[in-house]
Amino acid sequence: MTDFTRRQALLLALAAGLPLPARAKAVAAQKITVALDWTANTNHVGLFVARDKALYRDAGLDVEILPYGDTGSGTLVASGIADFGISGSLGLFTQKSAGADLKAVYAVVQSETGRVVFNADRAAIKSPKNLDGLTYGGFGSAWENALISTIIRHDGGKGVFNTVTLGTSAYEALANGAVDFTLEVSTWEGVEAELKGLKQRSFRYADYGVPDEHTTLIVSSNAFLGANPRVAAAFVEATRRGYEFAVDNAKEAGDLLIAANKDTLTNPALVHASLKALNDGHFLKSAAGAIGTMDKAKMEAMGGYLFASGILLDGNGKALKEKPDFSGYFSNEFLVG
Repeated sequence: MTDFTRRQALLLALAAGLPLPARAKAVAAQKITVALDWTANTNHVGLFVARDKALYRDAGLDVEILPYGDTGSGTLVASGIADFGISGSLGLFTQKSAGADLKAVYAVVQSETGRVVFNADRAAIKSPKNLDGLTYGGFGSAWENALISTIIRHDGGKGVFNTVTLGTSAYEALANGAVDFTLEVSTWEGVEAELKGLKQRSFRYADYGVPDEHTTLIVSSNAFLGANPRVAAAFVEATRRGYEFAVDNAKEAGDLLIAANKDTLTNPALVHASLKALNDGHFLKSAAGAIGTMDKAKMEAMGGYLFASGILLDGNGKALKEKPDFSGYFSNEFLVG
């Protein structure tokens, strides 16, 4: 905005008889776009709370939450189409290693929510080594093979299993016995299975040789952060307050999330049960009180694990030969509260 147009705005505010500070804040609101990594779910609750409880507005921001689409959130952020985006930890590490301009600025989830899951009546599956030779309903990434092999081998198995790529159909396939096991997010698919009365058992990744991680992050680009440090800090702080509200007021936050996404969140019981699982498990806010903060050791351990597993590729699709400096992949500096 030029000085001339700023003066015009102030004069219009005076002419309209509006309180000058409020009108000036409205004029100065910074437009921000945030890309989702999936259809709206409880991992996104803090964004919708911050938007619809006017936390963003009070911070001088006009935030648009972009609907999930065919282009991944990390790609939208790295290309400058979105200012921020929800990203999985895996997405951050793999895309940035391949040259994408990404940096994590907020940890939505404080510890791993993923699980290896199978039907509870499989009495022969007593520990991960019993998964050797069984059929896994998968989602098509190299990460899954590394993850499951590590878990099985850590338990004394060979890490050899069959894979059928099914995508989200894996959950139905598991329920009807077409596959032996799959991966799920315990705070969403796991909760949904419980609500349906499906009896399952699971293995937690970090119990079997895989580093714990912040499964869900908020990322931006160095280009945006460098040009807009104050705006970035305002966004991250307002977002933190949104997630903190969801921890302290889960019922209201869940109702708000549902109201904002009526077309996709058609099962209120799932939303509220998922938020309860997130809060009871200290995922949105750790037992030690951390909310939003990324643990340096945790980030570097997962980055190192992905590097050692050959998951991190350069821009030409070749496995990285040298371990990256993962300190450049994330920053807590925009968390001001």
